[in-house]
Amino acid sequence: MTTNTATKIAHDATPAMRHASDELLKTAGNAVDSTRDYANDALDKAESRIRELRGSVDPVVDMLTSKAQKLARHSLDLASEAKYRAERSLKNASRATTRYVADQPLRSVLIAAAVGATVALLISFSRHRNRNRY
Repeated sequence: MTTNTATKIAHDATPAMRHASDELLKTAGNAVDSTRDYANDALDKAESRIRELRGSVDPVVDMLTSKAQKLARHSLDLASEAKYRAERSLKNASRATTRYVADQPLRSVLIAAAVGATVALLISFSRHRNRNRY
């Protein structure tokens, strides 16, 4: 394989890698947003129900409920921070990978081929082992 061919393969693969990392980042963001929306909805429903029962609620239970709500909101904040860090980490990894592929196209193609061959061997081995079990 010539360096020009490897450079072309690496150049052609770069948009796909960028797209795949963007899709992964988008999916992770959507999952966190969906979880946050679900938790916020559940908290809002719990708050409404608590307001309905407030007249008969013991002050200790009221205090515990308030603490539980604060803890839940704090957990949501931590999840948002984790999402932000994961997005930043994925963007950095994507940039580093793109830069490496651009700087080392032949090596990148060889590494990708080696990883692909290894995965294929592992899958083949796993299927062979599963067939022998049954």
